[in-house]
Amino acid sequence: MVSAITEGVKVTVEATYQPEFSSPHQQHFVFTYKVNIENNSAHTIQLLRRKWEIFDAGDAIKIVEGDGVVGQQPILEPGQTHEYISGCNLKSGLGKMRGAYIMEKIMDGKLFEVMIPEFQLISQIFDN
Repeated sequence: MVSAITEGVKVTVEATYQPEFSSPHQQHFVFTYKVNIENNSAHTIQLLRRKWEIFDAGDAIKIVEGDGVVGQQPILEPGQTHEYISGCNLKSGLGKMRGAYIMEKIMDGKLFEVMIPEFQLISQIFDN
């Protein structure tokens, strides 16, 4: 589990290898990751966009961008948290991810970037 704090917004990520959905012989490794976003700032904020960098030892770097997270653009009052689970597939059983959220301060419409800390994606074939 890794965490990072940007402007009072804490992002914690925990990744899990999913062997039951993976086929290592076919270069298909499935990972899920649970993200917890905690608003410890004094402002009400909304998550508008996300950008991920996915590094796969068996492939090129992928950039994934889009609106919200898992179909939502959550609004967080001070002290509130939002948690979601998502996933990614790798061609190898070894990689990492990192990224950023674009957030908006509801009060004045100011946009700011919140760092998603880098986390490892390690399948059981490497986890010894």
